[in-house]
Amino acid sequence: MTSTKNRFVRDLWRLSRPYFVSEDRLAAWGLLTAVIALTLFQVYMAVVFNEWYGRFYDALQNKVEGAFWEEMLWFCWLAAVAIVATLIRFWFNYTLQIRWRRWLTRRYTEEWLGGLTHYRLQFARTRTDNPDQRIAEDIKLFVQQTLTLTLGLLSAVGTLFVFAGILWALSGPITVPVFGGITIPGYMVWAAVVYAVLGTAITHVIGRRLVSINFDQERYEADFRFALMRFRENQEQIALIRGEPAELRGFADRFAMIVANWRRLVNYNLRVLTFTTGFNQAAIVFPFIVGAPRYFAGAISLGQLIQISNAFGQVQNALTYFVDAYTQLTDWAAVVKRLTTFERAVAEVHAEAAAGPRIERREVGDRLTVTNARIDLPHGGATLATVDLSVAPGESVLVSGPSGTGKSTLFRAIAGLWPYGGGAIDVPPAARSAFVPQKPYIPIGTLKDAICFPGDPATVDDATARQVLEEVGLHGFVDELHVDHHWGQRLSGGEQQRVGFARLLVARPDWIFLDEATSALDPAAESMLYRLIRERLPQASIVSIGHREALAAFHDRHVVLTPGGEGVPARLAAAAPP
Repeated sequence: MTSTKNRFVRDLWRLSRPYFVSEDRLAAWGLLTAVIALTLFQVYMAVVFNEWYGRFYDALQNKVEGAFWEEMLWFCWLAAVAIVATLIRFWFNYTLQIRWRRWLTRRYTEEWLGGLTHYRLQFARTRTDNPDQRIAEDIKLFVQQTLTLTLGLLSAVGTLFVFAGILWALSGPITVPVFGGITIPGYMVWAAVVYAVLGTAITHVIGRRLVSINFDQERYEADFRFALMRFRENQEQIALIRGEPAELRGFADRFAMIVANWRRLVNYNLRVLTFTTGFNQAAIVFPFIVGAPRYFAGAISLGQLIQISNAFGQVQNALTYFVDAYTQLTDWAAVVKRLTTFERAVAEVHAEAAAGPRIERREVGDRLTVTNARIDLPHGGATLATVDLSVAPGESVLVSGPSGTGKSTLFRAIAGLWPYGGGAIDVPPAARSAFVPQKPYIPIGTLKDAICFPGDPATVDDATARQVLEEVGLHGFVDELHVDHHWGQRLSGGEQQRVGFARLLVARPDWIFLDEATSALDPAAESMLYRLIRERLPQASIVSIGHREALAAFHDRHVVLTPGGEGVPARLAAAAPP
């Protein structure tokens, strides 16, 4: 248990510290200082109100009308000050939250997208599901809960120290008739301590499993949301094969996990809530029961009894802070765990990128050279291929071979995505490369955004964009250049591949890598697009992956990736065009 708490504190420190030493640290510390000062001011106002209770109820008990109205006016002034302080604290708190969240979101997003980490996370040994949810939801919850709970703890500690002294002075001693009489000074303070310790211990015993259950709930919710998103993105393919019943079963299975875990969550929260509700209700009358003997004995006035009740409530609330905030604390612990797991997975990816046998990718020379490059599966898996290849500037090469021999993975290695293996890959420095996969990525936005991606559409005039659409055969969409749409769902597979070739004409790269980029097109359209890029980009080098024999006519060389026997690496062997 101690090691778990220590680990949580270390994880919390590691997540919180970077922002407060960042370039935004002056604003961070300024806002935090203001929030802390206003939190302590609210503790001071609670003391002032406690004193007011004593005077007000004594005025009622003694039936002094003038004092009654004087205290009512004083209360209005105190309430106005308290309201203004609360509003100012609210503004500072939420300003700090949004600045902290903005900084963390930028940091996590940059780490996730930088150095191809987002791609390699899927191969990491440390399991990290739904990184998008961790950035969008968990960072928000972390910032909110960290400020809410730590400031709540600060308020509880300040309240405890201040009101424990007040309660000690007001409650006085009590003599217990045991062992000849034992006098307990400040007995109400000790009563509050015993009451709070028992409540905290019982609450923890009842609800200690809530951390893991909350963690699982977040994961199941994210998995279900991701499955719905995947369905929406691939609804045409699913509709074509009438896959709705299978998807419905998958949704039902994932939601069943949400429901089952939710029931566990509700059951444990219900146990905690049952105890804490009764505990807090009993705390209302407990100080009156304990203080009644001295009141009826005439040792204290009604105002003092009310002050004792209020002070006892403040001390008891401070001591039972963890009881009242227990479910929030378990949510917080789950969020911290999810973010630290994500950080560890990112760190693992960075460590793997700098250690172990890797394909060395160098920017040297004026040609693409693959030297004894061994393409492995992640974490010491089987070798897919061992490749030797050289492509001169302006040359075009067709790569083919059976499925599973590492053709697409070779392209990933050339692009720097795939580090698993050995050997070396040399690419020309400062060369502009473009990789066109079988299914190009189509961003949500205008059609011009799609054909200019990842470049800036503002750098391409509309006349050029329309001409490119005409040239690649997307004549019917010329007038929709600026229509904002989910084009990845509207365009067919062949039309999306035409968008991939339109990008080449817009970007005009030096090196073009086509991974079955015309597989959804008929032979005539395929021939038209290859002739188009050879005519419009005559200086570009082209390396294609394809299975159709007709593609060889558009390349200078044809090489075949052939698998060897069991335990024998496949090699890329040259073959004459048919």
